[in-house]
Amino acid sequence: MNRWQGILVIAMLMTGPITQAIAGWQTSTADYYRTSSTPLTGITEQKAITIAQQYFKGRVLAINHTENTYRIKILSNQGTVHTILINATDGSVISTH
Repeated sequence: MNRWQGILVIAMLMTGPITQAIAGWQTSTADYYRTSSTPLTGITEQKAITIAQQYFKGRVLAINHTENTYRIKILSNQGTVHTILINATDGSVISTH
């Protein structure tokens, strides 16, 4: 093995762990975004909005998702703001204000 072949082998050995680390980072980042934007169980944000708009017609101002609750604020057609809490697991309405 000549000098350049030896350097090439050493370079390949050194970049292997870096490549694996980058590939692992990309996978874990993709998993983070997948799980944070799409629930693995329960209802989606869009389904929660649809349920909330059955109670109050209007424009959605905000939606917040905690562990098992969606909190949706709707500006009704009459100009009042309503807050609806929806169970994120089964879609049942917890409360309306």
